[in-house]
Amino acid sequence: MHWVDGTPVVSSQLLGGASASDVCLNCHARGSGQLWGSNPLLPGPQLGGGSFVFLTEGNLNDGPLGADPRNWIPGHAAGHNVIAASVGGVPDPLHQTAPGGTYSAAALGCTSCHDPHGKGGHFRLLYGSDSPPSRSNGYLFQFGTPAPEATGINLPGPAESPAHHTAYLSGVSAWCGNCHGRYHEAGSGSSFSHPPDAVLSPAVVRVYDSYRGTGYYDGKGSDSFQPLAPYEAPGTATDTTGPTPSNAKVMCLSCHRAHASSGPGSGRWDFKIGVWQEEGVNSGSYPIPNPYASTAGPGQKGLCEKCHGAGGGAPPAPDRSTPTITPVRP
Repeated sequence: MHWVDGTPVVSSQLLGGASASDVCLNCHARGSGQLWGSNPLLPGPQLGGGSFVFLTEGNLNDGPLGADPRNWIPGHAAGHNVIAASVGGVPDPLHQTAPGGTYSAAALGCTSCHDPHGKGGHFRLLYGSDSPPSRSNGYLFQFGTPAPEATGINLPGPAESPAHHTAYLSGVSAWCGNCHGRYHEAGSGSSFSHPPDAVLSPAVVRVYDSYRGTGYYDGKGSDSFQPLAPYEAPGTATDTTGPTPSNAKVMCLSCHRAHASSGPGSGRWDFKIGVWQEEGVNSGSYPIPNPYASTAGPGQKGLCEKCHGAGGGAPPAPDRSTPTITPVRP
C-alpha cells in the first residue's frame, strides 16, 4: 500500500496509487470474486456487496422499451460511483450528493465507508460513531451511528447461497442513514415509499417462510431464507436457512447491494422487470440468476413478493391486526 523504494509514489500520502481507492483496487480490482472485475457480463461469484464492475454497463434497463437507446439507464445507476482513476471510476453524473443526504458524490471512494486501518475492529472495516472521521479525496465525514453488526462469509469465495450468506444482525439501516437519511420513508423525497427499518409483521413472516416462488406458498420455513431478499436479525449465522425469527427486520440491504448490481438502483433483483425471463434481455446486461427457477421458472416475478406475496398463488391468510404494505413497482 505504501510504495517508496523502486516504485514511483503517486499520492502525496505515500500511497502506491493516485488515491486511497486506487490503492484498495491494486488488490481488489480484478479477478473472480473481487470488488471490481474486468467484465460486467462475467462478474464472478456475487457476494453480499455486489460488484462495482456493473458501473461500466452501457444499459441496465430491462423494463418495457428498455432496448430503445432513448430509454437506456446507464451503468452509473448500478450503485455507488467510487472515484478511482485506475478503473475509470468517476462521480455520479446525476447526483451531487447522496440521495436523501448531503455526502458529496465528488468525494466518494472506498475509504468513505471503510477504514483502511480497521482501528475499530468493525465488520468489513466499516466506520462507526466510535471511529475518527472517514477521509476520501480530501473529504472528511463523521459517522453518527455505530457500525452495523454482521457476520460475513469468506472473501473471495463461492457465491452467496441460502446456506452461505452474510448474516446481518443489527444497525444496517441506521448506518446507511448516515449518508442517506431515512430514504424511502414517507416524506423523504423518494418516489417510492417503504419503511427502511421495521420489524416484519407476523403476516409478512408467514409469507416469507412459505414463499418458494411466484404462485408457490408451500415452504416449510426451515429452508425459507433467500439471500436475494435478506433480513436483519440478532443471533442468525452465515448458514441460517430459517425459519424467520419474530424479531427480523427489513433493512436497506434487504433490497439493495452495498456496492453495485446489474439492476438499477443497486437492486438485489431488477426492479424494472415484470417476470424473470425479461432479466438481461432488453439491456444486454448481466442476467441476475433466478433464485426460484426450479419452481416458478421464467414466470418468476420481482422479489417484493418474498415478503408481500402475490403472483397468482394464495398466500397465507393475512394478519388483520397488523397492517401490511403493498409496494408499487418502480
